[in-house]
Amino acid sequence: MRFLQPPPATDLTYSDVFMVPRRSSLTSRLEVDLSSTDGVGTTLPLVVANMTAVSGRRMSETVARRGGVAIIPQDIPTEVVASVVRKVKGSHTVFDTPVSVTPFTTIGEALSLLPKRAHGQVVVVDDGRPVGTVGEADTIGVDRFAQVKDVMSTDLVVVGATTSPREIFDALAASHLGLAVVVDEDQRLLGVMTARSALRSTLYRPALDPDGSLMIGAAVGINGDVAGRADALLQAGIDVLVVDTAHGHQDKMQSALKSVREVRDRLADATGRSVPLVAGNVVSADGVDDLVSAGADVIKVGVGPGAMCTTRMMTGVGRPQFSAVLECAAAARALGKSVWADGGVRYPRDVALALAAGAGSVMIGSWFAGTYESTGNLMVDAQGRAYKESYGMASARAVRLRTKDASGFDRARSSLFEEGISSSRMYLDPERPGVEDLIDSIVAGVRSSCTYAGASTLEEFHELALVGVQSSSGYDEGRPLSTSW
Repeated sequence: MRFLQPPPATDLTYSDVFMVPRRSSLTSRLEVDLSSTDGVGTTLPLVVANMTAVSGRRMSETVARRGGVAIIPQDIPTEVVASVVRKVKGSHTVFDTPVSVTPFTTIGEALSLLPKRAHGQVVVVDDGRPVGTVGEADTIGVDRFAQVKDVMSTDLVVVGATTSPREIFDALAASHLGLAVVVDEDQRLLGVMTARSALRSTLYRPALDPDGSLMIGAAVGINGDVAGRADALLQAGIDVLVVDTAHGHQDKMQSALKSVREVRDRLADATGRSVPLVAGNVVSADGVDDLVSAGADVIKVGVGPGAMCTTRMMTGVGRPQFSAVLECAAAARALGKSVWADGGVRYPRDVALALAAGAGSVMIGSWFAGTYESTGNLMVDAQGRAYKESYGMASARAVRLRTKDASGFDRARSSLFEEGISSSRMYLDPERPGVEDLIDSIVAGVRSSCTYAGASTLEEFHELALVGVQSSSGYDEGRPLSTSW
C-alpha cells in the first residue's frame, strides 16, 4: 500500500482515508479470492471477536460455514468451551443447523426458539423425522399453551443430503415455501436450507479444519493457570488459540505466551498438527516484535477503537486504528508473521481499508452483536425495535463475570475500575438481521474494493492499494442520503 500524497504527521483512523481506483483487468468481483493471508486457513478474512455477548456456538458455526472463524471468550468455563467445540465440529458444513421441537411442544416455547436462527422457523420432528414446520405467522391469534401440532404446516420440501443447492433453490421457488428440510438416509432430520442459504453455499467456501469439520477458535487470558487452560482447549480440538489482554505489550503477556507456546509445540510434536497462536493487543512495531519473539504467529492490533471500549476516554491511551494496523502489519510482515485488525470497523469500507493496510484478517465484535446469531437474548424496546444487549470485555459487568470465583471483597474491589460499557443496545438492522446478511454486505464491499484496485487476491490488494487522506467533509461527502436535501 502507498499513499497518494506524502503521509501526514498525524495518525489516521479509517474515516480519515480513502482509496483511489486504479486500472483493472478484472471483469467481475467474483474473480476475487478473499482467502485470508494470516496463515490460519479461513476462506474469508473475518474473525468474530472473543466477546461474551457476541461469540458462541450459533455464531461460530454460521460464520465458519461462510468462511470466517469465531473465537470463544476466555470467560467461558473450559468444559463449556469443549462442549461448544464438539457441537460446532459435529455441525453440517453446508446445511443450516435446524431448531427442532416435538409435536407436543407448546407454541410459547416454540416462539422462544425462533430468534435462535435467522431462518425464523422451527422444525417439528416425531422420532427424529420431520413432520411439519412452525413460523411466527402460524401462531398469530393462537393460545401460547396450545401445542405446535395444532398449528404446524405439513406442507414440506424434503430433500436428501446429496441434493445440490441449485436443486433446493428451484424446489423452494416452485413450492413457494421458505425452508427446505434436509434428511439423511433414514429420513431423520439433518439440516435445513433457505433459498438464500442455497445461493450463499455456491458463493462461499466454509472454513474447515484438516478433518473437514468447521473451524472454531478460543481465547485464554494471561492470569491464572494459562498453560492448563490452553492445554485443555487444544485437547478439545480448537483450530486457533488467542492469548488475549487489553494491554498486550507487558511482561506478563510475554511469560503467558511463552508457556502457551510450549504447550502448543508439545502437542504439535505428538499429533503432527500445530495450531496458530494469536496474541495481543498492541499498536506499535515494538509490541509486534516482542510478541513474535515470545511465540505469536499472528498479532492482534487495536487499543481503544471498539464500540464498547472506553479506554481512550478513561486513560488517553490508544492509537488511531488505520495507522496502528499499517505500522504493525509492516513489522509483522518483516518477521514473516501477520496481524488481525481488532476493532473500529463499522462499515464494509473499514474492513477493506484494514486489509489494504496489511491486515491478514479483521476482527469484528459489536457490529455482529446485533444479529440473531449473537449469544444474547433477543429483546424489543418500547417502539418495537429488536435488539441485543452488548458490553465491553473490560467493563464492570465483564469483570464481575470473570471474577465470580473470587472473594466478595476482591470482586467488589475489582468492580471499582472499568474501561468499557456495561450495557449497550445493539439494534438488529431489519434489512440485515442475521450475521450472514452482514457478511454478504462486507464481502460485496471488499470484493468491489479489490476490483477497483485491480487485485484478484488480498495479497495483491495490499500491494496495489493507493490511499489518500481526506477531511471530515470529504468523509461526509461519501455518505449516501436516504432522503433528498
